[in-house]
Amino acid sequence: MTARGGDRRAIWGWCLYDFANSAYTTLVVTFIYGIYFKNQIAADTITGTALWTRGITITAIVVAVTSPFLGAIADRGGMRRRFLVWSTVFTVFTVSLLYLPGPGQVALALTLFVMSNISYELSGVFYNSYLPDISPPEKIGRISGYGWALGYVGGLLAMAIALFVFIRVEVPPFGLDVATGENVRVSNLLVGVWFAVFSIPMFLWVKEPPRSDAPSAGQLVREAASQLGATFREIRDRYTDIFRLLVARMVYNDGLVTIFALGPLFVQEVFQMTMTEVLQWGIFVNVTAGLGAFAMGFLDDRVGGKKTLFVTLIGLTIGGVWAVTAADTGSIYLAGLWIGIFVGPNQAASRSLLGRFVPEVKETEFYGFFAFSGKAIAFLGPLMYGELTRITGNPRLGMASIILFFLIGGLILTTVDERRGAERALEPA
Repeated sequence: MTARGGDRRAIWGWCLYDFANSAYTTLVVTFIYGIYFKNQIAADTITGTALWTRGITITAIVVAVTSPFLGAIADRGGMRRRFLVWSTVFTVFTVSLLYLPGPGQVALALTLFVMSNISYELSGVFYNSYLPDISPPEKIGRISGYGWALGYVGGLLAMAIALFVFIRVEVPPFGLDVATGENVRVSNLLVGVWFAVFSIPMFLWVKEPPRSDAPSAGQLVREAASQLGATFREIRDRYTDIFRLLVARMVYNDGLVTIFALGPLFVQEVFQMTMTEVLQWGIFVNVTAGLGAFAMGFLDDRVGGKKTLFVTLIGLTIGGVWAVTAADTGSIYLAGLWIGIFVGPNQAASRSLLGRFVPEVKETEFYGFFAFSGKAIAFLGPLMYGELTRITGNPRLGMASIILFFLIGGLILTTVDERRGAERALEPA
């Protein structure tokens, strides 16, 4: 693993940030806290599911609206590192506070979750924008894959600690009260500590070029607002392959959002799994996801990001059909493992393909639009799942909506020309 200038530590520091932040999505959004909120904090599971999806929707809207603007400010004012530090610290603080709300304290729990989730998603904008800086062009796919793979390892280890140290034990440590769910809620403190500790190498080893020409705060905001509209027109008219990639990702990412947000709830409801069984299933899924992200990073560099994305979308479509038609717990276990193989590579290849397309002077701003593409209609997948489930009374039909997102996203992706997009990034701005 070597970066421009031979800075191997920069690559490791960048990848370890994925290792740090994945504990949040694994424990809070997907497996532990989301299920706990639905079952224990909310009045009932139906209300809990509805409120949880609304919290995710609010996050998506806020991130979609703010990420391009903050990316423009970060690029224009040389504030990328500062914004990454602030968003990381705020995420650590607010997710740790999620330990406090107990059963019935719905408003406090949901507010803290939304606040932490917004700052977590925004941190990814600034973090992802470092990828083209620390990666040689011929290795950007595998380095993005290394990050995702380490992320799944981090999420897996954090979940294993939560499960086998705090949740699945007869007597939890530190006098944690099982009756009030303290042994489950403490997983949020684990996430906070995990994120804080393992993000340190990123800030120590990944350097930011000094900037001495940053405008004043007022001028910066005005220039960023003006630049934002110009950049959108530039993406639409000049960097057409970025525009098409972002539109494709806007659609197929909705399928992933639905899996992350509602997959465990679907498995628990349809197959009557206990929380412990869902967590064990999640551990196995994380293993295959990490292996897939690592292995397909090499495929990405060999055949290109577009072809790698097609492989993942075909695999995810097959996995979606498998999951909604699974007859028993054994079948859904295998479907989950299959889906895991392609989830990580899909995210890694999307990130690296954009990295091949972005001009050097606007990396953070373009990754702000990347975040926008991931959130602009991210509410649609969970909404379709919820409405189809409500109308039909069948969660399987609700989950089947992910197949549509993968197929339509793949069709849009066919319009992307990877070679043209990479050549356009090298042209003078």
